[in-house]
Amino acid sequence: MTKQVLILLYGGRSAEREVSVLSAESVIFAVNYAKFVVHTFFITQAGDFIKTQSFTETPQVGTKLMTNATSGASDFVSPASIYEKDAVVFPILHGPMGEDGSIQGFLEILRMPYVGPSITSASVTMDKIMAKHVFESVHVPQVPYVALTDLSEIDQKIAEVNDKLSYPVFVKPANMGSSVGISKVETTADLPSAINEAIKFDNRILIEQGVNAREIEVAILGNSDVSSTLPGEVVKDVAFYDYQSKYIDNQITMAIPAEIPDETIAKMREFAEIAYRAVAGTGLSRCDFFMTPDNQLYLNEINAIPGFTQFSMYPLLWENMGLTYGDLIEKLVGLAIAAFDSRESKLQS
Repeated sequence: MTKQVLILLYGGRSAEREVSVLSAESVIFAVNYAKFVVHTFFITQAGDFIKTQSFTETPQVGTKLMTNATSGASDFVSPASIYEKDAVVFPILHGPMGEDGSIQGFLEILRMPYVGPSITSASVTMDKIMAKHVFESVHVPQVPYVALTDLSEIDQKIAEVNDKLSYPVFVKPANMGSSVGISKVETTADLPSAINEAIKFDNRILIEQGVNAREIEVAILGNSDVSSTLPGEVVKDVAFYDYQSKYIDNQITMAIPAEIPDETIAKMREFAEIAYRAVAGTGLSRCDFFMTPDNQLYLNEINAIPGFTQFSMYPLLWENMGLTYGDLIEKLVGLAIAAFDSRESKLQS
């Protein structure tokens, strides 16, 4: 039997590249090597491609993927060198240049199947402000917000926040994930510095109403035929679930499944599937909700390429539904091939 070639792209140019490396390292251990051969490519912060390891069997315990620290300029290759006939690409890349449609467009030019969102769904879900417009159009509830899209209007937008929202508020770069650049703001005096922090990562800023809520997440899988999981809950040991606590300090635990009333679970899964279809989702996504003490739901965001370590919420939610990590990877590869075939058929018609 001919094995399927799976190409992992990891690292990347965004501030979330550390998460990408951890996710890719988890995948190389979970793959069923009776069915797959894995080739890996590291993308540096500067955007250079480096051909790293290949695997035909499960790596030895402790194996690490190569990064900038273990490779040099002599290892650089042309980005197009990732091309291999009939191979499927798994771009485990988070944030800008990873899940914003950039790499997806590149892979479509190469005519390669790839796991995850299309150009459209990647770009829409990556931009939190654009995503809010889409969610509004299909009547999925969201917390009140103010969008800052012109940096010459900072003073006016601060006035709008003070008029429309109440503190605390959360200030977020529109095009960043994994809680990078996000600040919790308790008073109007602290708002300018939080905006300046967010501007380090993007010129489009989202300012959202803070709510007293639990953080609940639902995993989505599919192309036109969409499936969702029972929800899981982020249980925090810190007041604000930021990048440091999320990935570095490991100050969180997860409750899977979350203890939520059945009718609320049904509504949450319905909203997740509606939102996923509205952004033309393909492959996978994680839908993140706020749930207030009176069981009101607000969709926070869709994460089109969620963290994919063996301890990440997305694979754990599917494991709770009976789909193992290895089988989940195989399912995603099948969805990637189906999405590719569909795109190609439209171009050839």
